[in-house]
Amino acid sequence: MKERNFARIRFELQARPVVVSRVEKTSEGFISIVFSGPLLAQFNSLSFDDHIKFIFTNAAGETVRRDYTPRSFDTATQELSIAFALHAHGDASDWAKNAQPGDSAVIAGPKGSMVIPADFDWHLLIADTSSLPALARRLAELPADATVIALIQVDYDSDRRLAEPTDTQQISWAQTHQQVLRQLETLELPAGEGFSWVAGEHAFALRAREILLDKGQPKTLMKAAAYWKKGAADFHEKI
Repeated sequence: MKERNFARIRFELQARPVVVSRVEKTSEGFISIVFSGPLLAQFNSLSFDDHIKFIFTNAAGETVRRDYTPRSFDTATQELSIAFALHAHGDASDWAKNAQPGDSAVIAGPKGSMVIPADFDWHLLIADTSSLPALARRLAELPADATVIALIQVDYDSDRRLAEPTDTQQISWAQTHQQVLRQLETLELPAGEGFSWVAGEHAFALRAREILLDKGQPKTLMKAAAYWKKGAADFHEKI
């Protein structure tokens, strides 16, 4: 087994006031919002599944905090992009639907990054709508010739928006969590040493992790997290 360095990097926790610079509805299920602010000059996000606290005021005047993944950060313009999944109900989704340039919010974090090496023989990425922005960032940051298998659940066909896959990337889309799990159950893991990343709804992520362990994927070469849980608000948990 090749020795690889999983770098854990800590940052000073800082709350940064930001304003909306641009808003783009990228698909039926997502809105991309670009934020700017002078304190973003010190912003750091070194891993694709870092988490920030997005702090905003809802329609009732209450302060709300939600976890999000930085989709991208432009160091030249000091602009931070976040992809918001749209739901029928939810304070953050409602805020994003109504966001206009000049609207204010606060970005806190990330507290740190765990940088996963890119030189594995293969990468397995399993996501649902909530974690698709993190998966998309990972694909963008991996070498173009990296061997990648991605199994993704999304709510709408128009959400199937990723960069054009390369010859070494296999991307499978599904409409339900169960369809993704069935795809995973029949998947034969490639030869060599690979890393598996799973994120999404709590029960879905737990089951995907169990399937991978049954297939012989070592715990040390896997990262799983629940980005949300049915019936719970503001839920995030490492698995």
